[in-house]
Amino acid sequence: QVQLVESGGGLVQAGGSLRLSCAASGRTFSSAFMGWFRQAPGKEREFVATISWSGGTYYADSMKGRFTISRDNAKNTVYLQMNSLKPEETAVYYCAARTGRGSIGYASSYDYWGQGTKVTVSS
Repeated sequence: QVQLVESGGGLVQAGGSLRLSCAASGRTFSSAFMGWFRQAPGKEREFVATISWSGGTYYADSMKGRFTISRDNAKNTVYLQMNSLKPEETAVYYCAARTGRGSIGYASSYDYWGQGTKVTVSS
């Protein structure tokens, strides 16, 4: 059974940092794009960042310079370092794997999803 399990969410003050992790099991995703999305209450799921098998990274414009995505293929794990967090970034953050084709910035392109980890940024 394929599973993506996120961890590292929690409560942080505005301007603070959090590091999210996503551990995959059940199959290897070393050749897949691994991405992070987030969904705030009442809003659609939005793209945060993604990373290719070779380490190429892509970010939503508002995250550039503050968020860093990385991966450890040997551990089948992807990370998201988030700095200078803002209250409006309070959301459930999801890890996802894209094993096929499709735009890397669209949630519909990703085949596997974790259950999400909640991030709350207080003002």
